[in-house]
Amino acid sequence: MACDQYQCSVTHPLLDLYNGDATLLTIWNRAPSFTWTAAKIYATWVTFQVVLYMFIPDILHKILPGYVGGVQDGARTPAGLINKYEINGLQCWIISHVLWVANAQYFHWFSPTIIIDNWIPLLWCTNILGYFVSTFVFFKAYLFPTNPEDCKFTGNIFYNYMMGIEFNPRIGKWFDFKLFFNGRPGIVAWTLINLSYAAKQQELYGYVTNSMILVNVLQVIYVLDFFWNEAWYLKTIDICHDHFGWYLGWGDCVWLPFLYTLQGLYLVYNPVQLSTPHAAGVLILGLLGYYIFRATNHQKDLFRRTEGNCKIWGKKPTFIECSYRSSDGGIHKSKLMTSAFWGMARHMNYTGDLMGSLAYCMACGGAHVLPYFYIIYMTILLVHRCIRDEHRCSSKYSKDWERYTAAVPYRLLPGIF
Repeated sequence: MACDQYQCSVTHPLLDLYNGDATLLTIWNRAPSFTWTAAKIYATWVTFQVVLYMFIPDILHKILPGYVGGVQDGARTPAGLINKYEINGLQCWIISHVLWVANAQYFHWFSPTIIIDNWIPLLWCTNILGYFVSTFVFFKAYLFPTNPEDCKFTGNIFYNYMMGIEFNPRIGKWFDFKLFFNGRPGIVAWTLINLSYAAKQQELYGYVTNSMILVNVLQVIYVLDFFWNEAWYLKTIDICHDHFGWYLGWGDCVWLPFLYTLQGLYLVYNPVQLSTPHAAGVLILGLLGYYIFRATNHQKDLFRRTEGNCKIWGKKPTFIECSYRSSDGGIHKSKLMTSAFWGMARHMNYTGDLMGSLAYCMACGGAHVLPYFYIIYMTILLVHRCIRDEHRCSSKYSKDWERYTAAVPYRLLPGIF
């Protein structure tokens, strides 16, 4: 509403409220509401992604060297189960974007600005799906759970709804709620939303700013990295540890596509043209952050795949060997790397992620605080995730974790934090 009515200013509506020039009700009444047009757009989009996810097996892993797709094993669940996943996110992203470009250039079925033209009505639609999915999996866990041994009932209905009961709710053998909603409707749409913003800039002003181009380029690198490494994503905290509830269901449907794209939205209303040094600085920061993010994750993946029998930065990595017990009573071994980026800080991948997040925001200049919400949010999210992850690891590995933190004392910023 701030962008739609106040050019993305946060202080202007607050001043209007303070001075009596507006009320929450008048601001609300000026905002677009739910429309059936937006409902049809969103229903078509989600249905299309379900079809791509469920019925078009991945072929890219057969033709792209180094890409891991097709049927892959996930990490071991707390109950000791290993689920199989159909990894075809990159293929879904490519098909979606090829059709988008083909429509813009040749078919003209819809305007490239269709997303931003229906932005707030689409917000209503994503909320409807987010709450529906969250409520469905909540009752599913009680009535027909996929793997009852991986359900987590806390006794607190509110917590169960928010954070989820089932670990991997599924319909049938292959429709995995967690993988689909984490990696399809929101993240595939992320870059299409940015393209819609760029098209709107072109429509309104007759040009696309270098800041909008930077945001599109840096964020498409991040999104493509996600899909290229989707098989690796199966080993991350979202899949390995989080249960599926409102936190992931609503977050993936609503929070991700609307809040992660704030920079592009801001630039539609405030077309910032950066100086060459400023643009170069943003690009360098974004690429450096991406390099640290990707190299750190690559080091961990290489280390895991080879069980430490590899060379990183020219020498064999050092590690601490740990043991843990799963809920089925089995004893398992794990190795925690203590060299290269993982010897500098325990979450250097998050450090690179934050550098990239800051670059997106800096592309918007410094006139408004709203586009900087993303770096503020990501800092809170990743610091909290550090603490949450380390609390879980401390419980899992016990004294072995104390040995690890003694060897790698910093969490995010080497020498500082």
